[in-house]
Amino acid sequence: MPLRAHLREFRNRLIYAAIGIAVGSVIGWFVYEPVFEALQAPIISAAQEQDALITVNFAGLATALDMKIKVSLFVGVVLSAPWWLYQLWAFVAPGLVKKEKRYTAGFLAAAIPLFAAGIALAWWVYPKAVSILTGFTPEGGSNFLDAQMLMTFTMRLFLAFGIAFVFPVVMVFLSWAGLVRTKTWLKGWRWAIVIIFIAAAMLTPTPDVVTMMSMAGPMVALYFGAIGVARLGEKRRDKKRAAAALDDAEA
Repeated sequence: MPLRAHLREFRNRLIYAAIGIAVGSVIGWFVYEPVFEALQAPIISAAQEQDALITVNFAGLATALDMKIKVSLFVGVVLSAPWWLYQLWAFVAPGLVKKEKRYTAGFLAAAIPLFAAGIALAWWVYPKAVSILTGFTPEGGSNFLDAQMLMTFTMRLFLAFGIAFVFPVVMVFLSWAGLVRTKTWLKGWRWAIVIIFIAAAMLTPTPDVVTMMSMAGPMVALYFGAIGVARLGEKRRDKKRAAAALDDAEA
């Protein structure tokens, strides 16, 4: 494919992805109220449990509108994830051989539900993180949570969990593509656990151990699960290579 046609295809895929995100954002605009109520619910619960003044504060004149736009865009990106991930695959696919296309299609098929699982776990962790962090408010004190800060906090939390859950799929992809042997992953398991806990501490926007363990624990399990899945594909590839080498020797 000529460079100009390649750039045209890239532009078209970007446009298609942007249209998908825009459609998702329109949906996000109409479901903003229930989404914001869900985000605010743990804060209201924390205020009732601690008998303290804890509330979301819209400091600026346009903060409420800005918050609605950001929430709508965030919902749009999450809802349209299968669509824009497909556009990425459709752009790369023409340059791949049949075997590589099969790997990338499998990668997307596994990455989407794992990303959703990470988002779901973040949704479970979010109320606990709010309860723990607001619990440090001194008795008699008030906690006015800036709306922009709250949005940044939730976006970091949800995206961190979603992206972290996709990494094991990358491991399997690299092993099945023959770029990394599973014994390499196994040899470095100690370092992997250390790195996972460091990454969990850095990616999660809260300093509490509960949130960090909620991310690190499943990531460790997924790490070893990915090694097991990668090993199955590696065994099949090794058998095919051995059979091909035997056929060549007999010939």
